[in-house]
Amino acid sequence: MNNGNNYKRRRKDTFSDDENSCSTDHEPKKKDLNGIITSLLLLEEQEKRDHDEQNEASNEEKSILESNHKRKTRTMLEFYTNLQDYYSEIDETDRMNRKKSRAMAASVAAAVAVSQTENQSPNQQNKQPGPGQQRRLWVKDRSKAWWDECNRPDYPDDEFKKAFRMSKSTFELICEELNSVIAKEDTTLRNAIPVKQRVAVCIWRLATGEPLRLVSKRFGLGISTCHKLILEVCSAIRSVLMPKYLHWPDEDSLRETKEEFESISGIPNVVGSMYTTHIPIIAPKISVAAYFNKRETERNQKTSYSITVQGVVDTRGVFTDVCIGWPGSMNDDQVLEKSALFQRANGGLLKGVWIVGSSGYPLMDWVLVPYTQQHLTWTQHAFNEKIGVIQKVAKEAFGRLKGRWCCLQKRTEVKLQDLPVVLGACCVLHNICEMRDEGIDPDLKFELDDDDVVPEVALKSASSMKARDAIAHNLLHHGLAGTAFL
Repeated sequence: MNNGNNYKRRRKDTFSDDENSCSTDHEPKKKDLNGIITSLLLLEEQEKRDHDEQNEASNEEKSILESNHKRKTRTMLEFYTNLQDYYSEIDETDRMNRKKSRAMAASVAAAVAVSQTENQSPNQQNKQPGPGQQRRLWVKDRSKAWWDECNRPDYPDDEFKKAFRMSKSTFELICEELNSVIAKEDTTLRNAIPVKQRVAVCIWRLATGEPLRLVSKRFGLGISTCHKLILEVCSAIRSVLMPKYLHWPDEDSLRETKEEFESISGIPNVVGSMYTTHIPIIAPKISVAAYFNKRETERNQKTSYSITVQGVVDTRGVFTDVCIGWPGSMNDDQVLEKSALFQRANGGLLKGVWIVGSSGYPLMDWVLVPYTQQHLTWTQHAFNEKIGVIQKVAKEAFGRLKGRWCCLQKRTEVKLQDLPVVLGACCVLHNICEMRDEGIDPDLKFELDDDDVVPEVALKSASSMKARDAIAHNLLHHGLAGTAFL
């Protein structure tokens, strides 16, 4: 019995020891797990705290940026407002100063007039100008005796034409046409230059090509005023008179032109004679090589620069088309390809008609040129003779153009960008003179130098070659060809 109790007691002690032993073994592991969990919780709290701090920092930076932007915007607006106020004050000050200056000038003029009146006799006082005609003390007194003489009604018409290349009636017609565009009104401080004097300054300058200082002395105006008047009148001529006096003819006019050219040459369907000339210029500051005129340089042994003027004329020598301003280094065929006439011809404007040109142009469906090969047949010689008759019309027209307007013979003071306006005005004035049968003084005739360069591609249409051969054979067959080559 005692043995059994002892056994139970020992077993209980053993179980108790085992339990204590197991409890002792798991306690460190449980502590480690709790530490890890605690660390993770701390780390998560730290990350959350860092994230909150970052959000707070970004929000703070954003608010700072927005605040800076608003401050800069406000500052700029204040600056522009102050700047506008500043300029407004300056404008107002200038306006007041100008007003005071005008008032002071008027008071000084009135005082001078009163003092002169007091010092003069009663008869002289009666001749004093009325209100609004006070003397302009600040205007330089220049002599206009020459122009006043030319402007007299009894001034000889032949003398007037010698100076201005046209009769008084033609001159007055031009003034009347331009009056609404170039007329100016009188102001408090200055009387406007009359329309006739404005037009006269421009035409005399174009006709003589004299320097602006001589133009200034002739008309009693300042040099800069003369230069400004010339450009204004030339611009008005191109904008007002060119559409009326220089344009492609209508169907009735083309029919008459065909008949007239056929009557002098025997060649049918010719509507114009074409020629290209060069206008000397001062060496430009840009693209110098493009304006270099090689042929003129070789002829005169002097470096020359130029721009080109291509024109088509009718039997009277009146321009029906012009192309102005391409550089002088370009050949005739290159200028033709750049012209508006070439574009219109490609659009069908010149279908079935001919424009006669020199050997410097290519043979095309609408451009008729002479034969250029070395050994010509009898028929080709005869054809070239008749072509020469038509070519002569354009060449003589350009000779009269340069003869009338001597400014085209020498290098001008006009800037390169303004030169096409001046040249266009010369062509329009030439047409007006030709239409009104204004003859040209034989001493003014200008001989042109032919610089025809056969283009690299002299034939641009096989059908045009056949048409030219047919015209040549027809001339010879009907006895219309000349015999000057024999």
